[in-house]
Amino acid sequence: MNNAADLTSPNASAEEPQPLAERVENRSQRPSSEAFKEFMASQWAPSTDEVAGLDASAPFAAQRRAALSKKFPDDRLVIPAGPLKVRSNDTDYRFRPHSAFAHLTGLGLDHEPDAVLVLDPVASGTGDNGSNHIATLYFRPMAGRDSEEFYSNARTGEFWIGRRPTLEEFEARLGLPTAHMDQHLEDAITINAGPKEFGGKRIRLMRDVDLNCDALVDTSRVNTNVDLEESDGYDAELAEAVSELRLIKDEWEIEQMRAAVDATINGFHSVIQSLPRAVDHKRGERVVETTFFATAREEGNDLGYDTIAASGNNATVLHWIRNNGQVNTGDLILVDAGVEVDSLYTADVTRTLPVNGEYSEVQRRVYQAVLDAADAAFEVAKPGAKFRDVHAAAIKVLAENLDKWGLLPVSLDVALSEEGQHHRRWMPHGTSHHLGLDVHDCAQAKKELYLDGVIEPGMVFTIEPGLYFKADDLAVPEEYRGIGVRIEDDVLITEDGNVNLSANLPRRPDEIEELMARLTKA
Repeated sequence: MNNAADLTSPNASAEEPQPLAERVENRSQRPSSEAFKEFMASQWAPSTDEVAGLDASAPFAAQRRAALSKKFPDDRLVIPAGPLKVRSNDTDYRFRPHSAFAHLTGLGLDHEPDAVLVLDPVASGTGDNGSNHIATLYFRPMAGRDSEEFYSNARTGEFWIGRRPTLEEFEARLGLPTAHMDQHLEDAITINAGPKEFGGKRIRLMRDVDLNCDALVDTSRVNTNVDLEESDGYDAELAEAVSELRLIKDEWEIEQMRAAVDATINGFHSVIQSLPRAVDHKRGERVVETTFFATAREEGNDLGYDTIAASGNNATVLHWIRNNGQVNTGDLILVDAGVEVDSLYTADVTRTLPVNGEYSEVQRRVYQAVLDAADAAFEVAKPGAKFRDVHAAAIKVLAENLDKWGLLPVSLDVALSEEGQHHRRWMPHGTSHHLGLDVHDCAQAKKELYLDGVIEPGMVFTIEPGLYFKADDLAVPEEYRGIGVRIEDDVLITEDGNVNLSANLPRRPDEIEELMARLTKA
């Protein structure tokens, strides 16, 4: 006989089950008495923080908004920062705004989850900086200390996450009007929206950034009989435009890129010093990974992307981020890493280091071939050349070396032809990608402006050829198997040619060996 209480009986319990949404707060054991609430709301000194002046990024961000306004003079443009994202139950990932939002506001770090930038069209030339739009930043300022949110909301309460800027502070810092999103955002997006042929304002939205914004805009479109399929095209054009806007970096952005590269070089120095400890650890790749991460957090905001710390045969896996392998003396370790600074601009640098401080004869041979390919790419990375020419120059040098070593199954001419490409077995990736707020920046730009685009001053991109001979690759002699080499530098295009932003991190084998000897003895 089952003596358990019949919980389905109306008399089993007078207490209603606790809603699921409330159960996450059970761990807090927060008092709820009126005396507690009254006491918590009292005896707080006013904030003594001074309102900062205009951020150095603000004038540049204003110019970017003006350029975007010129592209879509009659349309309302909606660019969300994005919401917090859950990592596990009630803990979130560190917030990072969408790159388009950061670029157009100049805001980095973690101040503004859920914020939205709206550019509202006005009469031609009467908007901000003589543009066709007035821009407003909508966000949710922190509640006062007299509110329960101050101590009860783990996502937004000052007691939990610290102070955030007020509307007035952001306005002073950014030179940009601000408004409370809870009170004004819906109207700002939807008022007078509708088909242009009926006098409405067309909305263009950065989609898939904030689901709430997506839903708000889609509902407005349905309610005003806007063609949804046609609107998808308008939204795609906005995504394309904000990506292409970042192809040429301004003076402030270049300064941020230099800072990111300098911090990254410091991280590589620390990595070299960590190699003896990595050799002694069962997961030595994690020693390297976490060493670089410490620099990223100490000198910047975060990693620009997950660090690749690939030792031995793992270096032949292009995006090896498990980093759970051993680091063995005699192997090469490929470290691909970048520091993201507080403005969210990131470096992207790769060095392939001999774990014991000296390259073997075969390792040096492969390394020198990759270095020669990189040097060839630098030679053509100049204004007037096409972006694709950089890759062509590097890959030709690699093919020539593979042919010289007797590894190509066909003649060099056949391999280099469009019908051949046999040499790409050992380097299937491209040589360059644009770099900036995203490690793979400007990714939505049109092919004719990116891959087929003409190189211009102000562009920043990588040069990163490599050769990867997997341990189970029977197409190469055994002496090559398990060797992966990539050399990656960040290049700024100037009026006269280019500047290697990461040149202070040695890239020639003798110089690397010298640096490693010096740092490991320090």
